[in-house]
Amino acid sequence: MPEGDSLFALATRLRPVLAGKTLTKSDFRVPRLATVDLLGWHVDGVRSIGKHLIIDLSDGDRRCAVRSHLGMDGSWRYFTLGQRWTKPGHTARVILGVDGAEAVGFLLRELHVDRDPDAALAHLGPDLLGPDWDADVAVANIAEAVRRNPSRTVSDVLLDQRVIAGVGNIYRNEVCFLLGVHPATPMVDVDAARAVELARELLWQNRRSPIRNTTGLRGRGQNHWVYGREGRSCHRCGTPITRVDGHDRDRVTYFCPTCQPAIGSRTGPAPDRR
Repeated sequence: MPEGDSLFALATRLRPVLAGKTLTKSDFRVPRLATVDLLGWHVDGVRSIGKHLIIDLSDGDRRCAVRSHLGMDGSWRYFTLGQRWTKPGHTARVILGVDGAEAVGFLLRELHVDRDPDAALAHLGPDLLGPDWDADVAVANIAEAVRRNPSRTVSDVLLDQRVIAGVGNIYRNEVCFLLGVHPATPMVDVDAARAVELARELLWQNRRSPIRNTTGLRGRGQNHWVYGREGRSCHRCGTPITRVDGHDRDRVTYFCPTCQPAIGSRTGPAPDRR
């Protein structure tokens, strides 16, 4: 599933295509929005909040936004008029056309037209890449989550968009490695401020990069510490990386058994990853 940095990059790519222009085509291909017509509306901007893409529009005094969540299989692509789409037409969920181009949302998990998208997403924690990012609020949210349920794991809390918005499966695996903790470690036993700092640092460093890299290493197969590296040697200690499948594609876990020992098997302090 695309993570916060992917949505930030997507908004950056779509902004010059749509922002400041008037919609010449408005075609929603989901039954619930089939009657929505935004033809003639002005595109005020394109932005992201966590894992959501927001296209802000206005028509005189009226305001609304097209809000979407990509899920595992969704995407937004743009084409010049007459250009052949790179995805099957029947997978298109919305088409927004402007002079000379069109942006198409394919297989979107969620698609909404909101009068106030920020209110619709008010339940989210602070956006790791947002202009109003506040690490203190994120740490406080973690503390509250732990207070409500002390048994919640670091993996579970990192993925909870109500706590902090933008972390997906890749980053929660990588942050756990950098913290030196097993993904099933209770959050109460983890340095929350450091976890927030690492998450912010990783997403910020990758927000404009076409190839995500969490290690700082260069070379084939070295972009990630543990994610997607089942059976390969840990970059730090050489131990084969372990994979544990979850209940869906969003919950596949990767970890180094040596650098991230399971609860009860730790023989000494966690290694310093700073």
